[in-house]
Amino acid sequence: MKAVELTKYGAPEFLQMKEVEKPSPKENEILIKIHASSVSSGDARMRRADPFIIRLIFGFKRPRKPILGVVVAGEIEAIGKKVSNYKVGDQVFGSSGMSFGAHAEYVSVPENAVLAMKPSNMSYEEAASIPFGATASMHFLRIANIQPGQKVLIYGASGALGTMAVQLAKNSGAELSAVCSTGNVDLMKSLGADHVIDYTQEDFTQNGEKYDVVFDTVGKSPLRKALKSLNESGYLLLASAGIGTMIGTSVKSLFIKKKIVSGVIKETVKDMNFFKQLIEKGSLKAVIDRTYPLDQIAEAHAYVDKGHKKGNVIISMN
Repeated sequence: MKAVELTKYGAPEFLQMKEVEKPSPKENEILIKIHASSVSSGDARMRRADPFIIRLIFGFKRPRKPILGVVVAGEIEAIGKKVSNYKVGDQVFGSSGMSFGAHAEYVSVPENAVLAMKPSNMSYEEAASIPFGATASMHFLRIANIQPGQKVLIYGASGALGTMAVQLAKNSGAELSAVCSTGNVDLMKSLGADHVIDYTQEDFTQNGEKYDVVFDTVGKSPLRKALKSLNESGYLLLASAGIGTMIGTSVKSLFIKKKIVSGVIKETVKDMNFFKQLIEKGSLKAVIDRTYPLDQIAEAHAYVDKGHKKGNVIISMN
C-alpha cells in the first residue's frame, strides 16, 4: 500500500511517500481502507517533535511508528476473528490514537478504538474534519460544564478546534463570542456566534465584558489579561498549553478562585457517537479549508505550519 513516512523530525519535506506492507488485522482488530484523513496542528507538532518530550516518548531521531496521522474516515475491509462490534463494509470515522498510521491507504486498529459509524449525511472528507477538533473541544468544554445563558468566549475560533468549540458551546445554550481575524467574521456568524470580535481591530480583554468561560484554542491569548476578563468563578481553558504553561498555571490555580484548565485530552467512543448524532441533526457542521491528495501531504503540512487555516486541512485518498 501507499503510505507517508516521516524519515526524521523536522521540516515537511521529511515526509516521504513509500510503498509499505499492507497491515493484516489481528484477531481483535479491524482493517480500514482509508478514504480521508486530516493534517492538524497536532500532526505538525508531532512532525517537528515539539515539544522535545515527543522524542523521549515516540523515538529520538524519528518516530518508531513513522506513518503519522490519527484521523480516520473509511470503510472496514477485514476484521479479526474475535471482532463482534463491526462487520466488513461498515463506514466509520474517528481516531487511531497513539497507534497513528492514518496517513496511508489502510490502517489496522483495535476493535475498541475511538470510532463510530460515519454520519449518513457527510462525505468521508467531511467526516475527517470532525474528530480532532471536536474531541479536543468537547474535553475542555465538558470540564467547564457550560450552562444555558453563560457567556463563553472562544479565542482562535476559526481553526480546527475553534470551529468545533463555537458550535459545541452554542449547542449548550451559551451566549457565544468568537475571536478571529477579519476574513473569518462571516464564517463565525454562519456557525452561530452571537458576537464576533475581530482581533485586528479590538482586544477582547479591553471591552469591559466578563465571561464565564474563556477558551483559548491556539495558545496565543495573553493569560493575565484573559484571567481578568473572567468572572470570579470562571474557567480559562487552554487547549494548546506547553508543559511550562501547564506547570505554571497549575500552581497559580492553587491561589485563585478562577479555574485554569490544561492538559492532555481524552477521546471516547461515546463522544464520537454523540458527534454523529449532532451531525445527523444538522447541529454540527464540517469546516474544511483545503483538501490535498496523499502524495501532497508535505504541502498540506507546510500550509498548516503557517497557522492561518480555516477549520481543517483534509487528506483525500479518492
